[in-house]
Amino acid sequence: MKKIYLMAGLLLLSLKGFSQGSPDYGAGMKFNLNDDGSKYLRIISWAQFWTQYNSDRPLDASGKEQADLDFSVRRARILMYAQINKDFLILTHFGLNSLNANSLSPTGTGEGSQLFLHDVWAQYSLGKNNAIGGGLHYWNGISRMNNSSTLNIMTLDNQRQSWATLGLSDQFARHIGVYAKGSLGKFQYRVAINEASTNNLQATVVPVNNGAATYTGRRLLGSKEAGKTFAGYFEYGFLDAESNFLPYKVGSYLGTKKVFNVGAGFFMHPNGAVIADNVGDLSGESVSIFGVDAFYDVPVGTKGSALTAYALFQSADYGKDFRLGTTYETGSMLHAHLGYMLPGKSKTRFQPYLSFDDRKIDALNDKATQFGIGANAFFNGHHSKLTLEYQTLKYATNKAVNTVTLQAMIYL
Repeated sequence: MKKIYLMAGLLLLSLKGFSQGSPDYGAGMKFNLNDDGSKYLRIISWAQFWTQYNSDRPLDASGKEQADLDFSVRRARILMYAQINKDFLILTHFGLNSLNANSLSPTGTGEGSQLFLHDVWAQYSLGKNNAIGGGLHYWNGISRMNNSSTLNIMTLDNQRQSWATLGLSDQFARHIGVYAKGSLGKFQYRVAINEASTNNLQATVVPVNNGAATYTGRRLLGSKEAGKTFAGYFEYGFLDAESNFLPYKVGSYLGTKKVFNVGAGFFMHPNGAVIADNVGDLSGESVSIFGVDAFYDVPVGTKGSALTAYALFQSADYGKDFRLGTTYETGSMLHAHLGYMLPGKSKTRFQPYLSFDDRKIDALNDKATQFGIGANAFFNGHHSKLTLEYQTLKYATNKAVNTVTLQAMIYL
């Protein structure tokens, strides 16, 4: 009986693609509820710890200098999903992000130190390869990067502007809504209709007369006029098929698959942005974001080396001259990254990589450029790794910001 459980677990794991580069991981924390493993509960837990150096930190809110070196918990998460038969699935995902000295609270009750729901959704299968579902979900549009898994990103972290709606129309890149997803041969799709968030990163902002747009449509214009968003992502795979059992896209397979996918996607929020005319009368402007990308990940040669490459072009219209910090802006972006798994047969493997962004900022008639160079040291695939990265960001005429980050990650 134990052999049957293990074989079912290994088969399920191979189909769902969690154990990139780690044959020792087996079925993970999977609890079968019947003899053949078709009814089960799966639990995934991971944590990422950062040590970061930046000699150019701005003064804090009280005007004091900040330390060059700091420590933080970048992510601490638990994800659980279960099937009681092949037609139904329920998933729950919770955790915290970016816990640091400023967000800690004396007794763990402060806002910054609280766990919150990332996902909770239920799904019903429509045959073998298609499904519909609803809840707080991550079946996003735009690009592969906007659907990225944080378990197996190749670079230190996801390219931030690719999570193009995070905190504007959603809760941490998740919307409440309904979705459909599936595959037709080598073609995969995901589409969704969602609620737009009322409270967002501009929850107290009002547009200035004849000024730039603000992302305040639902709050200022109402849910009837600006309450829904629409998203989709579509891709074609030329080589091995990727799993779309869960929405989280793999960043690097470490030579365990041959993948070449091209994709395109969108996000639309009618009247999501608001502008004010010269007397303060408000009107809506529709938010539209489009992406086209390609992902290539293949083993190279016979000594365990592998190549990972990704490119994305993204066009974002958040309304007239929209800009929020150095993260969001109406404009366009070209992003690319390239990594190479060095040859070797030992369990410890190394993967140097490069990344580059070029962003056009309409409001400033200028651009931002970002360059990163780093390396992963894999001790057991993505399940145990260190990542060291140097990154420099030049935003318009601002002084370049340089950071060096060391990340330690474990996931089970």
